Amino acid sequence: MSRRYGMVGLGHRAQLYVDALAGDWSDTGTLVALCDTNRTRMSYYNPGNRLPVYGPDQFPDMLAGIDALIVTTVDATHADYVCAALDAGVDVIVEKPLTVDEPGCARIAEAAARGAARLIVTFNYRYSPRNTAVRELLASGRIGRVTAVHFEWLLDTIHGADYFRRWHRRREHSGGLLVHKSTHHFDLVNWWLGSRPSLVFAQAGLRFYGPDGAGVGSGPFGLDLRADPRLKALYQDARHEDGYVRDQDVFAPGVDIDDTMSVLVRYADQSVLTYSLTAYAPREGYRVAFTGTRGRLELEVSERAWCSTDAALDPTAGKSEEETYERLTVQEHWKPAEEITITRGAGGHGGGDALLLDDVFRGPGDDPLARQAGWRDGIHSVLTGVAADRSARSGQPVHFAADGLSLTG
Repeated sequence: MSRRYGMVGLGHRAQLYVDALAGDWSDTGTLVALCDTNRTRMSYYNPGNRLPVYGPDQFPDMLAGIDALIVTTVDATHADYVCAALDAGVDVIVEKPLTVDEPGCARIAEAAARGAARLIVTFNYRYSPRNTAVRELLASGRIGRVTAVHFEWLLDTIHGADYFRRWHRRREHSGGLLVHKSTHHFDLVNWWLGSRPSLVFAQAGLRFYGPDGAGVGSGPFGLDLRADPRLKALYQDARHEDGYVRDQDVFAPGVDIDDTMSVLVRYADQSVLTYSLTAYAPREGYRVAFTGTRGRLELEVSERAWCSTDAALDPTAGKSEEETYERLTVQEHWKPAEEITITRGAGGHGGGDALLLDDVFRGPGDDPLARQAGWRDGIHSVLTGVAADRSARSGQPVHFAADGLSLTG
């Protein structure tokens, strides 16, 4: 059945869904309405003004004419749009993070419970072949019961720096990287383990970016929007409407999020996670290791090797000086290590984007990996970041309620 989709939030991330509904997934539905605070950005995705457009105050009118809503707005606004759509009986597809704080989680949980509309959180990394291979291996029992997870994520000075140019640099908009970015990673661990967090302790700080950061004067961190026609059209040409500056100086005042984070998490199954996120590494990728009662599983991924750019003109640009790679090994007790072959996917998030879109628009079918994420998954991942942020500021551990849907301290 072809569905009528509306989209709220017409920034960079909207392109994934616009292209999907105009391309390989056009048989599943049609984009019939757009909503944004900025009409220039809506025009970019609406050549010939074919679709009706709505401002935020007209959002209820848009809901009346659609079957499902795609939410790609600033993170702090997600809860408002998600709850309004659910209460109107409209299904929701929302970009991670589901929301940015505990009140937003509570509002969404209440809206989801009182209505019949469905909510999907788009965790692309669940669909990356390397990450699904980890899930399969853990479920097979090769390393026994998992007791400890060590997870290090590196954002390089192209990708990582970009969070400090955009609206993400303000905690009130993004919840900080422990929410906006780490929600991906916390969700992966929750999903890999089939468990949920029960206690969080963290340390975090702003060490590299901002006016007093160690990176001041250290390299080419400027961004020229004119070098990318799409960024220019979406942001520079739209600035006159709302004053939003997409290319802020990463070392200018106003940054209040962290760039260096370390987190300890205890799970309901008594396993423990040691996690770190650094937003100014010379390369991009991650390492995760699972120690179990029968052995150990390790995944190492280089998503982008060290890059040389012409004054970092484009946050997605760069000339890689060595190949990216992914390496998955399993070693059972008293046996040699075995390298597991991974079939690499094409496209974004290690091939995960196409699989995610197929799941979102065609349905998950009989997926033994349970990759499609719902509102509970979204809340568990958001609250892990919220708890970590709270702990880093208080110096105290933060506990989850018994159902994992709220915090108790």
